[in-house]
Amino acid sequence: MNKIRTPIFLVIIIVCVLAAACTGNTSKTPAPATTTSGTAVDLTNQKSPQAATFGNGGSYTPLVTPQPLIRLEKVAGGFSSPMMIAVPPDESGRLFVVDQIGVVKIITPDKKVAETPYLDVRDRMVRLSPTYDERGLLSLAFHPDYNNNGRVFVYYSAPLQPGAPAGWSCTNRLSEFRVMPQNPDRVDMNSEKILLSVDKPQSNHNGGPILFGPDDGYLYLALGDGGGADDTAAGHTPTTGNAQDITKLLGKIIRIDVDAPKEGGKMYAIPPANPFVSTGGGAPEIYASGLRNPAFLSFDTGENHTLITAVAGQALFESVFIVNKGGNYGWNIREGTHCFNPANDTKPATGPCPVAGSRGEPLIGPIIELGHDVGNTIIGGFIYRGTALPGLAGKYIFGTWSTSFASGNGSLLVSTPPEGYDISLYPSSVASITPYDNRMWTTQEFRVENSPNGRVNAYIRGLGQDTDHELYVLTNMKSGPDPNGTTGEIWILVPG
Repeated sequence: MNKIRTPIFLVIIIVCVLAAACTGNTSKTPAPATTTSGTAVDLTNQKSPQAATFGNGGSYTPLVTPQPLIRLEKVAGGFSSPMMIAVPPDESGRLFVVDQIGVVKIITPDKKVAETPYLDVRDRMVRLSPTYDERGLLSLAFHPDYNNNGRVFVYYSAPLQPGAPAGWSCTNRLSEFRVMPQNPDRVDMNSEKILLSVDKPQSNHNGGPILFGPDDGYLYLALGDGGGADDTAAGHTPTTGNAQDITKLLGKIIRIDVDAPKEGGKMYAIPPANPFVSTGGGAPEIYASGLRNPAFLSFDTGENHTLITAVAGQALFESVFIVNKGGNYGWNIREGTHCFNPANDTKPATGPCPVAGSRGEPLIGPIIELGHDVGNTIIGGFIYRGTALPGLAGKYIFGTWSTSFASGNGSLLVSTPPEGYDISLYPSSVASITPYDNRMWTTQEFRVENSPNGRVNAYIRGLGQDTDHELYVLTNMKSGPDPNGTTGEIWILVPG
């Protein structure tokens, strides 16, 4: 058979078009989520050289060297298990530290910790295990107009509500409170309005972060898949798991309107542009799906305000995703970039692996993936937009909880986007995302200069950001939320 020979100049043109990189031009033409043959575009990054790998029974991270230097300066202590920092839009300079045991405390501008809690839900929470627990007070968000209306929102784990399935773990609450009119340092604990209650079958995978969208003013809440392992067992949808079941809120990021008049018997309204409002078939609150435990969520404070989540993996891989409305991020079909078999989570599944969900939507892979060689749980962070560390501008700063339950030895990491990459150009529509848009970032492990071994010799519970976009690391020395322990500390990142 005669072979058709393609002129070499035409081959070069075709390659350049596909790579969109011959001239370094980062402008992109939106492409459909399916190819002309009707098959889904592969956005999973399963063949990326930056993807974590599996071998000899373990998972490994393709870290880049050398290790950049960083220093940690202590800001405050005396907490139990600090989870996050919230900053009110009032230019007061206060930092509000969410402690998992059920209290929020204020760090004043002169770095003093106020003795009286700003908010205290300990009497409304489920009893926590001091050795290890993923439940508790998980997040706090101030209304964008907090300075005028005093509205504050929290997400915490309450005892199982009446009528919930017997034997389940807890009921997670999204609640609204009001600050005391005459005391900006105290919440009126009698003002609670429960906006949403979500029953959970197991104690882990609560998700928990809540944020207000900087552009739309809607409230975003990330929920885990219900707990246990592999998105299976009691309380998980057979065959698909909860994260792929679009009739359930578990394993999703939801978006609601807390300002519009209530509708449909709910304590909030549904944004009309949410993915399943016009198409139906799914819970109208859902913004994105296919997430195992999206315990960390942040909006980039730079141009375009890109939403990013860090998701705890099962036994092998940890992930960071750029989140788009209607996106499906793969769990439990995939764990990160890798095919997943719920019947055997100790190694990636082999054979053909779907790149699309049940509705033909693409499964969107992570832009950052870790193996468990650097830590067993990811701790999400922020794209750095501060000024103290100019060499880190535009990079994602995050960490790992520890490598062990016996003693804390968390790590801090930084991921750098591909050369010429501009996150503000990431498509706003899932249908327009191309593999080029969703390329993976390269990752380095920081060396903490004022640490003997270069690591954070504690459990890292979370990262925080202040109004100047400088970053903080929240740590403690115990693996659980022990109310009798006060080893929790807040540190700020400074140049090495």
